[in-house]
Formats: sequence, structure tokens, C-alpha cells
Amino acid sequence: MAPFVRWRAIPIPFNSAGSFQPTGSRRAASSNQVRRSFLEKGPGHRAGRRGAEAFIEVSWDEALELVAGEIRRVRDEHGNGAIFSGSYGWSSAGRFHHAQSQLKRFFNVNGGSVRSVQSYSYAAGEIILPHVIGSTDGLITGHSPWSQIVGHADLIVMFGGTPLRNAQVNAGGVSRHETRQGLLDCKEAGAHFINVGPVRDDAAGELDAQWMALRPGTDAALLLAIAHVLIQEDRYDAGFIGRYTVGFETLRDYLFGNVDGVIKDVAWAAGITGLEAQDILTLARTMASRKTFIVMAWALQRADHGEQAYWAAIAVASLLGRIGLPGGGFGFGYASVSGIGQPAPAVKWPSLPQGQNAISDYIPVARIADMLLSPGAEYDHDGKKRIYPDIRLIYWAGGNPFHHHQDLNRLVEAWQKPETIIVHEHWWNAHARHADIVLPASTFLERDDLVASGRDGFLGYSTRTTAPPADVFSDHEILRRVAAKLGTEAAFTGGWSESEWLEKLYADAQANAASGDISLPDFSTFRNVGLVEVESQNADKPFLAAFRADPAHPLHTLSGLIELSSELIAGFDYVDCPGHPAWVEPVEWLGGKLAALYPLHLLSCQPHDKLHSQWDHAAPSRRTKSGGRQPVRIHPDDAAARGLAQGEVVTISNARGACLAVVAITDAVTPGVVQLATGAWFDPADPSTPGSLELNGNPNVLTPDHGTSRLTQGPSPNSCLVEISRFIGTPPQVRAYRPPDLVPDPRLNDAHGKECP
Repeated sequence: MAPFVRWRAIPIPFNSAGSFQPTGSRRAASSNQVRRSFLEKGPGHRAGRRGAEAFIEVSWDEALELVAGEIRRVRDEHGNGAIFSGSYGWSSAGRFHHAQSQLKRFFNVNGGSVRSVQSYSYAAGEIILPHVIGSTDGLITGHSPWSQIVGHADLIVMFGGTPLRNAQVNAGGVSRHETRQGLLDCKEAGAHFINVGPVRDDAAGELDAQWMALRPGTDAALLLAIAHVLIQEDRYDAGFIGRYTVGFETLRDYLFGNVDGVIKDVAWAAGITGLEAQDILTLARTMASRKTFIVMAWALQRADHGEQAYWAAIAVASLLGRIGLPGGGFGFGYASVSGIGQPAPAVKWPSLPQGQNAISDYIPVARIADMLLSPGAEYDHDGKKRIYPDIRLIYWAGGNPFHHHQDLNRLVEAWQKPETIIVHEHWWNAHARHADIVLPASTFLERDDLVASGRDGFLGYSTRTTAPPADVFSDHEILRRVAAKLGTEAAFTGGWSESEWLEKLYADAQANAASGDISLPDFSTFRNVGLVEVESQNADKPFLAAFRADPAHPLHTLSGLIELSSELIAGFDYVDCPGHPAWVEPVEWLGGKLAALYPLHLLSCQPHDKLHSQWDHAAPSRRTKSGGRQPVRIHPDDAAARGLAQGEVVTISNARGACLAVVAITDAVTPGVVQLATGAWFDPADPSTPGSLELNGNPNVLTPDHGTSRLTQGPSPNSCLVEISRFIGTPPQVRAYRPPDLVPDPRLNDAHGKECP
């Protein structure tokens, strides 16, 4: 096939001044800021709590000396294993200015650091799927493309729906937005949709999806009952099970009560899920009689024992016997992010080389508060016993832990433990407020970069729209300056400037393309036109088609087959994660005892008005709020039972904390369920008092901070019970978008208050 190359410029709308201006916010210092008691007394000394103290402006030279000195001190006194390089990578879509890559590269040339593994988005899935199907294909990349679903699937069962708000974003850069059209094409071709979940509009109304409103966190129970029906009524594909799977007998024994005396039939599942037994029976029979494609959202595994729903979905798809065929099988994350369901790109896009980390220690990404609160404690992870390191210094660039972590009041306490916390930030959000040293970093609008998504065929040149404020630099430039103080500048930069790095990365893209007989334009042409698109040359095939065609082409599981039960996981002897798909009761759910005290299940979905918490202070996000606060969606029956009216300010609370929000009444959520989107900047009423009321509607003051299971240790925000009540009195004003107290440097005055010469 001849190479196919198309490139064009991308028009990007900005205001008349040529730049995007947020509303009512200030940069996280267009100068360096240091927490007052840290500057006056040194690391580990606090006159007050992080998050409550004032900051003092210092020069770049002093800030760099402080940063380099702290890295050197901790490294010399405690070793690099006492340094945690924190980042979540979302501060830039770029291939070069990717904050996580920059930070890892910096520490890898300076002796290494403790890092995190897995993703908050799909941590439980990342661990369970390699045990069951041998890889994370079908979760992150490698899904069945739309071409193998449209016109082939008769029935699309969507566990957790396909919320299109999530399909508008992608990690890395420019992407085609084909999810909505793919779904509509399926409907036009005759597919019927079933939305299984507690939120009706998680499936677009234009799909005319049948809504099965089950209780949150009970998908695994429903799937197990479906599996029971398929086996009991001999509606499963025994040939597929015998040729492509192992562990069927173990799973069957569990379903029929031979293990625990409990038969996992439709009556059993009805009592757990809140669905009618007849409806479950009808669903199982319909799935068996039609070409069924199972879709499951990433959000479902972000809950207690969330890996069980994924494993159970694979088990049901295996029993149906259409894995690897057009219109059949399963996929995780359709509509959880853009690009899923599109053909794999023909070119592997380049990324900044990070080098080798001399420190092998790591933590699961969602266990950061555990690490800080319990250094030296033992924990389980994927069959291994691990020890939390004793972290003395946190260096964080990219992402905002006070957005994506759970139980923020607990995180605030954990954040008091390290001796030193250094951050790069754009704005005075909670991430900056809880640091010791804040270094102002440029945004993606203020720097040139290459942008590309690993799920799409675009490579773009992102040209800055405006210059950053004076003394505000890129993450790379900040780290280069720190590296110069540490004597590692040449190793960090490789001898290249930022612009030279962009040319080098593009040359890497050209080389990758050339290996597939694809020609890309020269760098100058690419930079001028702005966008290159390379058409995928990969044949469209259903996920696991090669395995289906030849099981001698094995999966990377222990058996080489799909593992309906796993002897390896069973050998770990985890009570909260047995060796087969199972129903394990969540800590918090509407069928549990705690529901008597907190009778509403809170779902903290992704926002539709921003990416995570980015630009929460900007006009597009703030226009969606009421009175400056996040809306909480609640069913009319639940609102009436509490005497709540549309637009009222309410307190949402549980034992972990409380936040304010504004009532939004809708029948799109099932009774007993409320929905509060993430992304509101954390805004405690009194930062000096632990657990004070959060003013801005941040659901993560309510969500639990414990692992999904001992196997996966993922986050569990969607296992959360709350109560809602009307706020009495005048609600406090939201202050999240104001800077903290900034005070003059007391060192400029002598003991008599006179200015020093």
C-alpha cells in the first residue's frame, strides 16, 4: 500500500487579544513563593498547617537554591528512596512539555525517585485484565473498531452507559471525535441499546436505549446472574468455552452455590441490584439470542471490588461465544475517552525519553496518603508484599492531587508529613496552597510543542498563542535551572534547547513512519501547516480476532487462554478478591447497613465543562455553576423527602467530611442516587482546622480512600454513601479562586523594623 499523508493547519479560536483569559483568578505567582515558616525556619518546621499559611515572594535565584538544596539534603541524608516524584501528566497535551516525563527524566539523571504506577482512571482494570486476557488491550487501546461493530452487533449492552462528555477528551493531542457517530451508525444499522446503570442520560437520548436502573456497584452481581441463566438453560457456547478458556468448572461451581451455598440466580441478583428478577432473566435470554456486544465504562472499576465487574463481563462474553467475531465480545471504556473504537494509528508517535530510574520502589497511584501516613507499613499488591517508603520530599509537576485523590481531608493530614513539598503550578489552587515552594509554570497556551494521541493518526504542531508572564517558565526550563544547580544540566537537556528537542522528536516520528514506508513532510513544512494526519494501514479486526482464529496463538496469561478462574489469584488468598468473578459486598452501598445512616449513593462523575479540574476558575466552567457552586443532581422523590427545592444550597455529608452544593432536581438519576461532578477546586472554609466544611462542591471530601482490593489497590470513589440536608443560614462565599495571603519578606527588616541596607 502506498503511504498516505495528509496535513493541514488547525484554526484555533481565541479572544480578540489572542489569548485565553480566565475569569476572576490569579496566576500561582508570576513569581516564586515560599511558605512563610518554611522560609524562616527551614524544612519540617511549621508555624501553621500547610494550606493555611501565608507565602513570601523570593527571587528565582533564591528559589532555585532552596529547591536544589532540599534535593541535595534529602538525597545525602536519606537517599533518593526518600524522594517522591509526583505527577499525573495532565498539565500538558504535548510530547515534549509533558510534565510527568520531564519530572521523571530530571530525577532519573539525579539518582532516581519513588514513583507511582497505574492510573486513577482504570487502575483495577490495569491489574485484573492481564491475569484474565493477558494484556490491557480492550481497556486502553486495541479495542474492536466501530467498523467491526456497526452493522454486526444486534444488541449493545452498555454497563455504565456511554457518556459523551468523556468522549470529548483524549490524552495527548488532536483526535477525531467519532464515538457519537459510531453509536448512531449502530442504531441506524438496527442495533438495540440497553443502558445498565443508575443514570439514564449516561446514554444519549438519541440512542433510544432501554434503561435498566440498577443500584450502583452491583454490576458484578447482575453479570453473575446472567452467567447462571446461560449455563442453567444451556444457552452458552460450550465449544468456545472448551477451546478458548480455562476455569469454567470453578466458575460454574461458584454460580450454582457449590462453594458457598448461595445460588447466583436471578432472584438472588434482584435482591442485590434492585432490578426485577424477570427483567434479568429476559436480559440474559436476549443477550444469548442476538449478536451482543458488551460495553463497560471505566468508572465501574473505580469502586470496591471493581475488578469483579470487569472479570464477570469477560466471563459472560465468553459464555456467549462471540469474542473475536464482528459484533461480539466486549470492550472497556468506549466513550470514557476519545479515540476508543478507532483503528490503531500507523505511526508510533515519539515521547520524551525518561532514562532509567535507579530507585525500583513504587506505590500504586491511589495509595499516596497511605504512604505518607504509614511509612514502613506492609501492604499487598498483585500478589506481592510491599513496604511503604519513608518520603521526606515530594516534588510535584503536572496534575493536581487535590483534585484526583479521594478523602481530601485525609490527604490534607498526609500532606503535613513530608519535610518539604515543591510544586510547579499555573494557578493558586489547592495544590499550590499546600506546598512549601511554588514555582510558576507556563501553560500549554504559552509554549510550543508537538501534540499527538496514541489512539489517533494526527501529529500537530502546537504554537503558543501568547507569551507567558515575565519570570514564568516551562516545566523543562525550571528543571533545567535546578539541574544546573545540581551539576546535571547536560544530562537532563541532552545538550538540546527546547526548540531543538521539538525537531528531534519530529525526526523520531519521521523515522518511525519511514519504517512503515510512510513519508512525513520536513519539519519546517510541518511547523507551518500545523497538522499531519496518517491514515491507519492496519486491517480492521475485532478485538482478539487473532486468538479466535488460532488459539495456538496464545494470550499472555499463564494458561495462554481466557481465564474464567485464575489459580494464580486464588493462590494469593485475598478474601476481597477470590480466584474467579464473584460478588463481594462493598463497604458502602445501598444494600448495606450504613445506608440507614447515609441513604444516598454519591456518584462523582467527570465534568462536562472542563478536563478534570483544569480551568475550573475560567468562564466556561463557572457558567455551569449556580451561585458559584457545583450542582448536585438528585431525584425528585429524594428532594421531596428532604424538603429541598431547585437551586437551594445544601450540605452533602458523611463521616469523612462535608461540602456545599446546589440542588439540581432530575429524574435522570434513579431514587437513592445523587451525582456531583468532580473538578471543583478544593476550598475548605478554615484551612487551619482539620475537616472543615468544603465550600465549592468538591466530592472528594466525601469519597473513601482505600484500595479496590488487595490485588489491584485502585481508587474506590464510586463506593460512597452520603446524606443531604438544606444549608441553614447564609452560605459562606466560595474563595477557591482567590490567592492565599501573600506577605512581605520579614528578612528585609532588622529587629527594630528598619529596612536593612
